[in-house]
Amino acid sequence: MSGFRARYGASPLHLLLMLCSFALTGYAGIRLLEGDEPWMVVLWFVGAALLHDLVLLPLYTVTDRAAQTVLGRPPEPAAQGDGNPPMRGWINYVRLPVFLSGVLLLTYFPLILERVEIFTAYTGLPDDVFLGRWLLISAALFGLSALLLLARMWSSRPARRTPKPKPGRESAR
Repeated sequence: MSGFRARYGASPLHLLLMLCSFALTGYAGIRLLEGDEPWMVVLWFVGAALLHDLVLLPLYTVTDRAAQTVLGRPPEPAAQGDGNPPMRGWINYVRLPVFLSGVLLLTYFPLILERVEIFTAYTGLPDDVFLGRWLLISAALFGLSALLLLARMWSSRPARRTPKPKPGRESAR
């Protein structure tokens, strides 16, 4: 086992999972490309890659930098002797709910913005509840993230120490 790990660099389970994921990806690719217009799938993938790399990546990079500027940069690491280093990575407590909320919006925007006219006819479900539900889910994500940040701040706060009286001075009573 250690010889395999030394040659491959990871466990056999990792290799098995990688082979399974490549097989699933290959199967999905074959199924997608066997349709009537496979060039449309290729065009969609190229367009999605270009949209991401040329538009979305710069947009959310600038947005992230602006959030760090507005909310303040994380403090520098404390000196070696200090037992209470400052908390780092607080921006991730903003990034994660924004990302999840954005993915939900991107996935369900036709329903959230009520751009689907025949949804109720096909499903029998109301089509005017998605905006409120998306807002509630987003608020819950931000609230949970804020609670986790507060818990982390609470657990990493410095312990209170009572000041020791200086020798040679008596307290005035």
